[in-house]
Amino acid sequence: MKLCQGPKCHTYVTTDRQRGPRGNKTNQTRRRSDFHYLGGNACTMTCEGDWFRKFGELAVNHFGRVEQPQAMTAENAWGDIHPMYDESYIQIENRFQQRNRLTDERREVTARGEIV
Repeated sequence: MKLCQGPKCHTYVTTDRQRGPRGNKTNQTRRRSDFHYLGGNACTMTCEGDWFRKFGELAVNHFGRVEQPQAMTAENAWGDIHPMYDESYIQIENRFQQRNRLTDERREVTARGEIV
């Protein structure tokens, strides 16, 4: 069972957080949600925000703070173009492409992302 990592999750009063016999209920941390807040580690956006307010600065310092602006160049501007589907979600064309967001150049790739 994976629990919410929000540091204040147990302090929010909701019926699904209340556990225990009648008359002696306590709030407990929820299970994480399927909405993938905080990468699947929080139950709501509130808990996600609580976590980031408490640990965000530490995380950025640990994993590396951006010190200089990053620039998009023709080499790092490639992005995937996803296949087209019709209204019943049946794939219309079986082509996978990448598009350069600066030069608008396109190239064919396999389903795994390998250049053809």
